[in-house]
Amino acid sequence: MFFKTDKSYRYVFLLIISLMTVFNKSSNYIFIQFNFIAISIFFLLFIKEKNYFAHIRKIFSKNKIAISLFFFFIIFLIFQTIPLPIEWIKSLSPGKYVFLNRLEFSGRFNSISLNPVNSYFSILNYLSLFLCLIIFKSLFYRKSDLFKFYFFLISLGAFVSSVAVYFYLIGNPDFLMIKNSINKGAATGFFINRTVFSCFLTLCFFCGIEYLRMIDSYKKNNPNIFFNKIYVRIFILLITIGIITSFSKLGNFLFISLITIYILRALFVDKKKSKFFLITLILIVLFDVLILGFYFGSEKLLQRYSFLQEEINEYLPSSAVNSTSRGDLFKFSFIQFKNFIFFGYGSGGFEYLYKINFMNSSTLFASHVHSDLIEFIGEFGLVGTTLISLSIFCACLNNNFFSFKNFLLSYSIIFILLFDFSFHIPIIQFLFILLLSVNYTQSGSFENKFNN
Repeated sequence: MFFKTDKSYRYVFLLIISLMTVFNKSSNYIFIQFNFIAISIFFLLFIKEKNYFAHIRKIFSKNKIAISLFFFFIIFLIFQTIPLPIEWIKSLSPGKYVFLNRLEFSGRFNSISLNPVNSYFSILNYLSLFLCLIIFKSLFYRKSDLFKFYFFLISLGAFVSSVAVYFYLIGNPDFLMIKNSINKGAATGFFINRTVFSCFLTLCFFCGIEYLRMIDSYKKNNPNIFFNKIYVRIFILLITIGIITSFSKLGNFLFISLITIYILRALFVDKKKSKFFLITLILIVLFDVLILGFYFGSEKLLQRYSFLQEEINEYLPSSAVNSTSRGDLFKFSFIQFKNFIFFGYGSGGFEYLYKINFMNSSTLFASHVHSDLIEFIGEFGLVGTTLISLSIFCACLNNNFFSFKNFLLSYSIIFILLFDFSFHIPIIQFLFILLLSVNYTQSGSFENKFNN
């Protein structure tokens, strides 16, 4: 036995998540390979344990349709990267065939994907995500384990936030792997930009509130519970500072939205109202609006919460001669989707697609649509989008998906998919999927939480 106890497996899994957070680096090929190798090796060691192997078999048995559809989706992604005869490309992907003619391509074979290399690493990323989910469901299936996972994410979020805020306050200098010099005006820390950073912290903030909301329903005089609640409140304040100093409109909008929804639920829906929970939320709002809002200026404070109006304006076509708005990108992406309607242009192919059409453009928007939804549909086409959508739908039906927790997560995902590209970042994908899979109705003894 490579790991002697359940704790060892959990600690190694959480270490992998920590390394993915610190070294996420967007969709960097090296780190995607690292994620895949680390998770694959851990999975192979993991299934050698009879108990875990039996648990995995149960997961596969319960989710046969969803998992089968997912593997069909992976096969489809592989199909996008396989060199096919040009005659097939002409029928299957007319848009790709037009580009090949424009580039005077003389070969006999080519792939449907515009960028097979990016598509290959995307396949590795989706396989890593699948393995990570299977491992998570086998390791954190008791309620006590889920509390530990939430506490881990809250602690990780507080650490990441503290690092980012520290570097922001000293002028965001480059330090080893932390490249902040291009983001002088906002806290980003280990992340590629401020919106991805704020989305990550919003998920950690969500875990903190869920932790307090759930733990208050247990009337136990355990000193460990009392001190953990204090730690979580401190961590939440640190995470709050990180979200605010990111100055991300999307991140701050989601942050204040979650607080508002939680307060409304505690006041008007929950039968057993928790005064401490409400006080915690109100203090967070006051800390945000009064203290940090005053410190960073009332003008910035108001700008952060005008998210919807500003984002909708961004999606209107630009009237500037040498400017490209998000509306222009959205329109361009939708038109191109019709040219690749059935089989898509491959994961990571949008940048190549854009540059082919605008070779002389110097815009900074070339690598993403700035709308994950339209970009995913363009990458996968109708075939791939249908497969992955049905897979997710079947998995949700089999796992008690419809809960208040998942409503909040889905609410956040919708805004990210519509107005940003953060859901293309591996660590954001991983955390969203893991948190959506959490099921509070699972069995397990909470009383032993702090004694294990």
